[in-house]
Amino acid sequence: MRAIQITSLDGPEAVELLEVEAPKRGEDQVLIDVKAAGVSFPELLQSRGMYQLKPPLPFTPGSEVAGVVVEAPADSGFAPGDRVAALPMLGGFSEQVVADVLLTFPLPDSVSFAEGASFIFNYGTVYFALVNRGGLAEGERVLVHGASGGIGTAAIQVAKAFGAGHVIAVTSTDAKGEIAVAAGADEYVLSEGFKDAVKASGGVDIVVDPVGNPAGGDRFTDSLRCLVDDGRILIIGFTAGEIPKIAANRLLLNNLSAVGVGWGAYAMKRPGLIKQQWEAMAEHLASGALKPVVGQSFPLENASEALLTLDRAQATGKLVLEV
Repeated sequence: MRAIQITSLDGPEAVELLEVEAPKRGEDQVLIDVKAAGVSFPELLQSRGMYQLKPPLPFTPGSEVAGVVVEAPADSGFAPGDRVAALPMLGGFSEQVVADVLLTFPLPDSVSFAEGASFIFNYGTVYFALVNRGGLAEGERVLVHGASGGIGTAAIQVAKAFGAGHVIAVTSTDAKGEIAVAAGADEYVLSEGFKDAVKASGGVDIVVDPVGNPAGGDRFTDSLRCLVDDGRILIIGFTAGEIPKIAANRLLLNNLSAVGVGWGAYAMKRPGLIKQQWEAMAEHLASGALKPVVGQSFPLENASEALLTLDRAQATGKLVLEV
């Protein structure tokens, strides 16, 4: 079969499309014909050897897919021909992949394969952030950074589906702001000077931050200044490249909480947790309340271009490979 392989750690430009042996299903695994694969920051980091998961070279990246079941255990609830989304964690940038039964999920007919490959990684992360870690309460106001990207659009929709009263998107341009509003945000503000605009509107209870600080910037501190009493900032990642430092007195002054959100490693140590999250979100996915925003799509052989688009911060929504 065809698969994208990381054969060196020289970055996205160096990934290769090769012929490799097709995978064989283990006892508790599902074999899937891949129709679409999500492209995420872990794959970009893996191409440079910078991600915590470091398989021996060469290997096929790809943590999230959607496709059609080829084989499944008799007691799994899946049968050949079923439409599914899955988290293989590795191997998804290929024509076939295996995934654990507990990490394979039924895909509603109303959800496209591209949308299915864009769901559980981002939506699972922000569900864990907002509901489990952030304690989102009915009617609370939420601010989302990086709001036109895959994590950002997912955060907007999960916040609205699970009770937020008002969601403010932060984007770098008006065009990206329009994407965030189309995804469900009540309004958007531009990242330049966002603090003053948000404070003038009454502040927020929760900030979702997958961005961190741009080089030399102070976005994180400005986010803390946007929070009302008992507010929480949910730290998901640092796509801007600079890890912020927290002045602890800022947390003390208004009884604020800075909450780390490390979904992947946490969930992998707790079998069944991701399945529970899928089930909690499934009705909203089927209804369309949670509808992944698919950005650019690339054929499998153009995986390098997809990763470079992510690397250059040119992505809106979720990038996918069509297989």
